[in-house]
Amino acid sequence: MNNARRKPYPFDRIEPKWQAIWEERQLFHAPNPGEKNFDLANPKFYILDMFPYPSGAGLHVGHPEGYTATDILARYKRMRGFNVLHPMGWDAFGLPAEQYAIKSGQHPAITTRENVAKFKAQLKRIGFSYDWQREINTTDPRYYKWTQWIFLQIYNSWFNPETNKAEPISTYRGKNPDEVRLAYVAEVPVNWCPELGTVLANEEVVDGKSEIGGFPVVRRPMRQWMLRITAYAERLINELDDLDWPEGIKLLQRNWIGRSEGANIYFEIQGLKLPSDEEPTNAGEPVVPSALAGIRIPVYTTRPDTLYGATYIVLAPEHPFADQLTRNEYREAFGKYLEQVVTKSDLERTDLAKEKTGVFTGAYAINPATNDKIPIWVADYVLMGYGTGAIMGVPAHDERDLEFARKFDLPIREVVQPPGDEDSIGFVGEGIAINSPVIDGLPSRQAIRKITAWLEERGLGKGAINYKLRDWLFSRQRYWGEPFPIVWEGGKHRALNENELPIVPPPLDDYKPTGTGEPPLAKAKDWVRYSEKAFRETNTMPQWAGSCWYYLRFCDPQNDARFVGEEAERYWMGGNKPGGVDLYVGGTEHAVLHLLYARFWHKVLFDLGYLSKSEPFQRLVNQGVILGEDNQKMSKSRGNIVNPDDVIDQYGADAFRCYEMFMGPLEQMKPWSMRGVEGVARFLARAWRLLMTENQAGEWELSAKLKDIDSDKAQQKITHATIKKVTQDIESLSFNTAISQMMIFVNAFTNAEVIPLRAMRTFLVLLNPFAPHLSSELWEKLGAKFRDRQGDITEQSWPDYDEQLLVEDEIEIVVQVNGKVRDRMKMSILATEDEMKAAALANPKIKKLVAEKTIRKVVAIPKKLVNIAAS
Repeated sequence: MNNARRKPYPFDRIEPKWQAIWEERQLFHAPNPGEKNFDLANPKFYILDMFPYPSGAGLHVGHPEGYTATDILARYKRMRGFNVLHPMGWDAFGLPAEQYAIKSGQHPAITTRENVAKFKAQLKRIGFSYDWQREINTTDPRYYKWTQWIFLQIYNSWFNPETNKAEPISTYRGKNPDEVRLAYVAEVPVNWCPELGTVLANEEVVDGKSEIGGFPVVRRPMRQWMLRITAYAERLINELDDLDWPEGIKLLQRNWIGRSEGANIYFEIQGLKLPSDEEPTNAGEPVVPSALAGIRIPVYTTRPDTLYGATYIVLAPEHPFADQLTRNEYREAFGKYLEQVVTKSDLERTDLAKEKTGVFTGAYAINPATNDKIPIWVADYVLMGYGTGAIMGVPAHDERDLEFARKFDLPIREVVQPPGDEDSIGFVGEGIAINSPVIDGLPSRQAIRKITAWLEERGLGKGAINYKLRDWLFSRQRYWGEPFPIVWEGGKHRALNENELPIVPPPLDDYKPTGTGEPPLAKAKDWVRYSEKAFRETNTMPQWAGSCWYYLRFCDPQNDARFVGEEAERYWMGGNKPGGVDLYVGGTEHAVLHLLYARFWHKVLFDLGYLSKSEPFQRLVNQGVILGEDNQKMSKSRGNIVNPDDVIDQYGADAFRCYEMFMGPLEQMKPWSMRGVEGVARFLARAWRLLMTENQAGEWELSAKLKDIDSDKAQQKITHATIKKVTQDIESLSFNTAISQMMIFVNAFTNAEVIPLRAMRTFLVLLNPFAPHLSSELWEKLGAKFRDRQGDITEQSWPDYDEQLLVEDEIEIVVQVNGKVRDRMKMSILATEDEMKAAALANPKIKKLVAEKTIRKVVAIPKKLVNIAAS
């Protein structure tokens, strides 16, 4: 007996066979306009997965969830007559490959190549219908040439506030173009990991340590490349409205951008005794440091109506005034405080549950409304990256300010009266202004407008719109990333010519951090020296760079003359909505930064005339997390990772695909269950045995029950109900209920004496997107026997359902004898009472029950029941 007989059906032979056929025939390749077999008459559908980082561990069962959903939809859309673009590629730059290079000495390119091969083999084994001719890899020089080219477009542009869009830097009429470039250099505080030798994004720091390796991270100022994403803040918010994204994701984007309206208020610095030989001008009055003479501290607030309640100022530790304002007797405490702060991430610093800390500078400012002298403090709950890096402390009406004031015994002044009997202290909502002469008695909204106007009239402040969004820190001190197409000469940066791209990272003997803060590329002295006077930029771009535009390269991946051909971009990104990609599927972990960065790059390219659409992704769906069988997130440390290869070995790829979708709604979190896989595998085995039987030799052959006959009425009804349900469920991404309906279909035909050929062909087309291997094999066997020239299953049109066949024209009628249910029978929904009575009395079972009794009365209730009174 061969191995296939020990399996419910021979998936181990079927699946490799069809995967080889698909690859050989290139059935899922989508030609571009102007190429062979392109049909402009068909509508387009661009369906995209968030492409993966190919780690050494390979896939676990959570990764293919979204890929399976998009593959089902891609196969379905092809059968609906769409030109479907369904590509896959690799977001392959990144720190893990570089860390492995540091440990092993193996070049990251080799590690990446091995990892990609592993991922690709796993994806192919699941039977995904990707157009592998469009495969891209962000580490391929043919790809990152264009990443570098896009950076140059950003570098050579500025955002014109009058036209509200990016324009070439040549249109800027100011004196210093570097002040307005969309890509610029700045000294900024960053998360620096000495062990990894690189800057880390906030999300890469956990509890003061690097997410990779768990190494200590400190805050330090460094020269960094920045992208001026803040110029697009308003557009990034407003242009979300016409996108078909989950409202929760839109809200996350809006909150991250953090638009708020308020005022910048200017607080004069009172005279300060310098740690120098300068003498006070008046007895007892210290002088202002010369560097700060005439300078005011700008403070941004959304509640200028609480200005009268401001009893102190707090500066972020990184604020440029913090060090200069600190008096001698407070300098030691200030220095120690800074040492503590550098080990904390922004998230830790702003944690509401964290105990407030701070140090007094010894300096004072003047409240412009009260003319009171108020102390200037430094505290880590204020971030340099938000507003102006300084806040006015209004402890009566701000939770953090109140906690800080109580800890350091600072004055608390009530200036907002809440509605009702609520206590004023700690009230943060809107109410009536009190103890505020200019605005006393006004509701908060009116008070804000009046105090803002009052400040503007006196030059003490100005209405302002602010954003939490900060410019994008775009430098990394890594080897394995895209080099910048920039050189430095005489202390100034300039762009390289486009004909010098790609800039390829040089080979190194080792990839370890320099220990000095210089990037690893600085070790390649000959490469760094561009000319006698010019030196290459040695920072590299972050991993985000390659993933900001890959969806565009998929449209035209072989184009060496342009990052994407104009005709290909207009076609695949076309349509009557602002977004080009019709459906984008991925995890919620990318709900903010990746989407925000990609939208920013896209809008710059759109403004410069390179793209036809203002948004990259029209519809967004986030798949839920698949947990381990222990209901915990899958991880090596928990030992609960399930490898899809193991599942496929035991049950087959089709069972794996179907179970991934059968677990529950796509967007929900759900636990893995091998028993659940087994249940879905049994369904596929029943579908197989519906058409196949095993002969005495142990070989599978088509069932003798299969006949080329018409379905009966009940079979037509279940067939068309299944067409309707599966069609609607695929469109709404409700794949679990589509599979449930196909299970009902199989059950309905399992015990049929004769199985209609056409009903089975319809079923196989419906099943194909979910279980493409099994359905392809059965379709081929039907074609071989019945020779009706149907062609390959991938060439079939999706079936339509007939609503008339779904109309309920029969109803189940209960038959009672003396009030007890004795039988049920099907009758026309239009049956009259007399017809119902006659049918009940003619029922063989009822005839036997009343044979020796006298029927005294028969009552019929239309569409419900017949009751026979007999004695």
